[in-house]
Amino acid sequence: MGPTRHDLLTIGQLAERSGMATSALRYYEKLGLIHAERTTGNQRRFARSTLRRVAFVRAAQQVGLSLDEVHTALDRLPHDRAPSHQEWNAVATAWQSRIDRQIAELELMKAKLTGCIGCGCLSLSRCALYNAGDRAAESGPGARYLLTRDPSTGPEPRPSQD
Repeated sequence: MGPTRHDLLTIGQLAERSGMATSALRYYEKLGLIHAERTTGNQRRFARSTLRRVAFVRAAQQVGLSLDEVHTALDRLPHDRAPSHQEWNAVATAWQSRIDRQIAELELMKAKLTGCIGCGCLSLSRCALYNAGDRAAESGPGARYLLTRDPSTGPEPRPSQD
């Protein structure tokens, strides 16, 4: 037996309880992140367990996961009931390596940013944070573009060591 009408939430109630705009909930439904039943008048009705799915989407976005990644994870969870502790853990475990990689990337960015303070490059467009394959680095340390006669052709070549 399915949920009774008292177990279902309107989109307005879901929005109020979840803190999300109704437009965002409609978008989540369009993406297949949440599911609604329709009344005979074509109004959306959401199971109360949808609140957990919405909270899950928001938490995943907070840690930088894409909606595609969230969709993949939610596809592994039941649509008609709240997931069990084991089901939630399986999804969380699947994300551990993704989150670990993200932490490593942030640590690297932090180290680069620390190194950038006072580097003197004077150009965010040529900064190693924004220009990871910086061709100026091949010409040696320092503000290589400041030594270049024509910035469009790149830095001056490193003096030969003959």
